[in-house]
Amino acid sequence: MELRHLRYFVAVAEELSFTRAAERLHIGQPPLSQQIQALEAEIGVTLLDRSRRWVRLTEPGRLFLEDARRILALSSGAAETARRAQRGEAGELRIGFTRSIPYTPIFPAIINAYRKQFPEVSLRLQDMTTKQQAAALKDGALDLGFMRPLDAASPEGLELTVLARDGFAAVLPADHRLVGKASIAIGELRDEDFVMFPYDDGTTLTPRIIALCREAGFEPRLVMEAREAAAIGGLVAAGCGVSVLPAVLGSMGIQGACFRPLKGKGATANLVLARRRGDGSALVKAFLGIAAGASVRKR
Repeated sequence: MELRHLRYFVAVAEELSFTRAAERLHIGQPPLSQQIQALEAEIGVTLLDRSRRWVRLTEPGRLFLEDARRILALSSGAAETARRAQRGEAGELRIGFTRSIPYTPIFPAIINAYRKQFPEVSLRLQDMTTKQQAAALKDGALDLGFMRPLDAASPEGLELTVLARDGFAAVLPADHRLVGKASIAIGELRDEDFVMFPYDDGTTLTPRIIALCREAGFEPRLVMEAREAAAIGGLVAAGCGVSVLPAVLGSMGIQGACFRPLKGKGATANLVLARRRGDGSALVKAFLGIAAGASVRKR
């Protein structure tokens, strides 16, 4: 049974006339009659009573008409869904993001703009470290990733689109001797205890902080670790040490912890949107287009 058999039958059933149905379908009446006969022979049921003067649906034909209409509607809907997916207007995008990125203005701007323009695309957003995202992108478990790579070079197998450059901030207890300064150099923290993300947590932030400290001529003294930025801020507020975090996290407003801009060469990190190298899917291209537009507006 083919879809054209169903279309032929529906036309005859709705017109109750082979002549009018043939005109509607733009085919000859004899071929149409032959196709209906072949359909009835295939399913072993008489669907239409006909004489020289009239055509009527049998009871099986009436029930078959309901199902035929549903099947044709589903077929049409499936085709349109496929066309929308080809245009990047339907489907699912799996997107990773690091802990600090939802605090940046550009992230919600991109997500909101994309959802408004492509409401039928399902977005599956996952909180993952930069290293986890890189692995998931390569394995095909993610389509896109908002991340902060350790350096400007693209990780192997990935393509990076730079969206913004975010500054770092020194995070200090409210009564710290440096709180009164408008900005702080990393070298001014050489004698401090540090609270940081675990080195093996998959974040690139801790290796970046250590590299900045070494460039300033000292090794940071790590005394405590925490896996959440809010927890790091809380430990700093409790006097356990100082930290360095993306400046955008100052919007968390942790009582007793003060964020001061970190100055000096290298005290910034690229916020990038990563994808698999060569991924030319319509969904990914459409999202990259929205992201590029938002990036230009935020500059």
